[in-house]
Amino acid sequence: MTPELIDTTTFAELRASAGDDFVTELVATFAEEAPQLMAQLRAARASGDADGFRRAAHSLKSNSATFGAGQPEALARVLELAGLAADPAHDEAAINALQAALALAIAALKELARG
Repeated sequence: MTPELIDTTTFAELRASAGDDFVTELVATFAEEAPQLMAQLRAARASGDADGFRRAAHSLKSNSATFGAGQPEALARVLELAGLAADPAHDEAAINALQAALALAIAALKELARG
């Protein structure tokens, strides 16, 4: 795991306030829901649903922030604030970058939750 993937202070604070078992459950839920939210983001982009696009991006941003996953949080924030781009290819590239960042962050979170 690369330390910069997750802000370990944020993760430690979450663990201290919520407890190890609950944090492990939260990580598992995030790992399960993130692909669903990514699918919603992609579907909203494909259908031109600006509200659905922003909602999915917002959820991904907020969930990432909860765990201290800075890169996916930042990428999702850009998508949320920008909304649908005039050029769908631009959004597709940003969505792909978010998906890659989420995969790395979720792997790191699972490792931290085990540790």
